This record gives sequence, structure tokens and C-alpha cells, in this order.
Amino acid sequence: MANKRQGISVALPLTLDNTDGPYRLNKNLGQVVRQNFKNLLLTSPGERIMIPTFGVGLKRVLFENFSSRTRERIVSSIQEQIDDFMPFIEIQKISFSTNEDDKNIALNELRIRIEYEVSTINFSDTLEFTEEITT
Repeated sequence: MANKRQGISVALPLTLDNTDGPYRLNKNLGQVVRQNFKNLLLTSPGERIMIPTFGVGLKRVLFENFSSRTRERIVSSIQEQIDDFMPFIEIQKISFSTNEDDKNIALNELRIRIEYEVSTINFSDTLEFTEEITT
């Protein structure tokens, strides 16, 4: 019998994978943390049944007019959600880039980069979201 590494949870989005069984699996805690953190950031408040306060709603924010006030609101919302739902995550840096900062970015594009770590499992990672802002 082959020594297959056990999975911790189903990886999202669901992907057929005969290696792990019917679906691809997360095989370490870092993958699980990354997946759950990404879900926290992309879920809009009110979207999760029975937990209406869950979620940052980052996709919705990417389509707003971007200002320093918007930036502050995003950072504050991310920190509040982490404190409430994933307190083991430590944000190292949140950075925003637009065409004004980087000419390689399209005129109507916003990038959000979040560097974080989970010291209890010696894991650090970066999530980056890019979205074109339509006018």
C-alpha cells in the first residue's frame, strides 16, 4: 500500500485530484491558514450564514474610489476581522499600489498586498489581490 500523505482539509476551490481522493487536499497547516485567511478577506459581511459579521468584503472595496480614507478603512477592517476570527495571524505589512505608485499597473487597477505570519507554526506568507477598477 502506498504511503499517501494525509490531508487536513479540502482545498478550495474544489479541484478533482486522484492523488488525494476525489478532491485536492490541504496537507499542512500553512495551506489551511492561507485558505481560511483568503476566505475571511473575500467574504462580504452578511454573506456567511449564522455569522453576519464575518468577512472583510475586499472584492467590494476594490471597486470603490480609492483614497487615504479608503485605505485606512480597509486596514482597520482587516485587523478587526483577524482579531475576531483568526487571532493567531500577525499582520506584518499591508501595502496598496496604484498607477501613481507603479507605472506597470494599469490606470484603473488597485493592488493590495498583505504580508502575515503565524508564529505558532513558524509560517509566513503573502496574499496579493489585484482588481481592475471599472469606471
